[in-house]
Amino acid sequence: MIPVISHRKPPGFLLYYQANTNIMIARIWHGKTNSNDFEAYTEFLKKVAIPDYQKTPGFKGLSFLRQIKGDEGHFNLVTYWENIDVIKNFAGEDLEKAKYYPEDDEFLLEFEEHVQHYEVFATLNI
Repeated sequence: MIPVISHRKPPGFLLYYQANTNIMIARIWHGKTNSNDFEAYTEFLKKVAIPDYQKTPGFKGLSFLRQIKGDEGHFNLVTYWENIDVIKNFAGEDLEKAKYYPEDDEFLLEFEEHVQHYEVFATLNI
């Protein structure tokens, strides 16, 4: 069985951002693979996940980060959204729940149940 990791946010977190709909939100997800699947999962993300984000209304951009640590490949995804409400276009009604693709079963060592959301107060071009 693949472990599920849960991180809960304090009550009222989403209420604040839903009341302030002009605040850009960063949504952060983490995934972990075996290092042998590192390149294959990277290609899967480029082929399936990134185009899925790009076609979602309210999506502003993303940064996919990756790193090998020992025999594990770690992936961090930071997506940027116009506001908290438009994240529903991608994630559904439960904004805190991580979204997975069926193919993730082939790669991921565990499924973190929740993502993190942060208010974006500044950005610079890379």
